[in-house]
Amino acid sequence: MTKIYLVRHCEAVGNQKRLFQGGINCDITELGAKQLEFVTQRFKDIKIDAIYTSPLIRAQKTAFAVMGDRFMDVKIDDGLREINAGIYDGKPFSESFSNNVEMADTWYNHPQDFAPEGGEAMRDAYERIYKAICRIAEENPDKTVAVALHGGVIRCLLTRLVYGSIERLKDMPWSENTSVSILTYDNGKFNVELMNDHSHLPEEYLPVRNRLATFMQKAD
Repeated sequence: MTKIYLVRHCEAVGNQKRLFQGGINCDITELGAKQLEFVTQRFKDIKIDAIYTSPLIRAQKTAFAVMGDRFMDVKIDDGLREINAGIYDGKPFSESFSNNVEMADTWYNHPQDFAPEGGEAMRDAYERIYKAICRIAEENPDKTVAVALHGGVIRCLLTRLVYGSIERLKDMPWSENTSVSILTYDNGKFNVELMNDHSHLPEEYLPVRNRLATFMQKAD
C-alpha cells in the first residue's frame, strides 16, 4: 500500500492580495514562511520516501519545508500545477468577476464548466491532475510520498475520489494553506484517509478571509 500526503502550499502573495492565483508564479508571504515552520514540525518524524511538487515556487518552498532536514531529491511534476486561468490569471477576483457576472457565476456555482479564454478548462485540469497522482502512486509502490500542490488541484482530486464526478466540484470545500490530506493507494484504488487537516497551525496563522473576492462574500 502506498500512502500519499497532499500538502497545499503556504500563503502566497496572490492569496494575500486576493488575486486569481492560477499559473502565475507568486512567491510566499511572511505569514506563509511562518506557516512552513509548522509544516516542518508536523512532518519531522514521519518517514517520507519521496517528495513531489508543482513547478510553482509557492509549492516548491512548501515541499522543501516538508523535507526539513532530510537529504533527498524533490521531484518537480508539471501535472501538479494549478489551473491556468488565462485572461484572469494574476488579476484581482473583484476586477475580473465584477466585470463578468456570467463567469463569476460559473466559477462559484458551476466550477466544472470554468473555461477561461487563453487558459485551461477545468474539465481538462481535472483529468490532468488525476493522471499525475495515479502516475506518482504507481511510481512508488509501498512507499510514503509527500506531494506539495495547490488548492484547486486538491479540490479537483478530492472531488474525484470522494464523489466520483466533476459535477460535484462545488460541494468540495477549499483547503486552507498548508492543510494536509492523506490518500492510500492499493491494487489500483485510492482511499481518502484524511481531508484538509490544518491542526498543525495555531489559529493566529490561519488568515480570516473569504476564499473569493470581497464582492462575492454575501454568496457565502
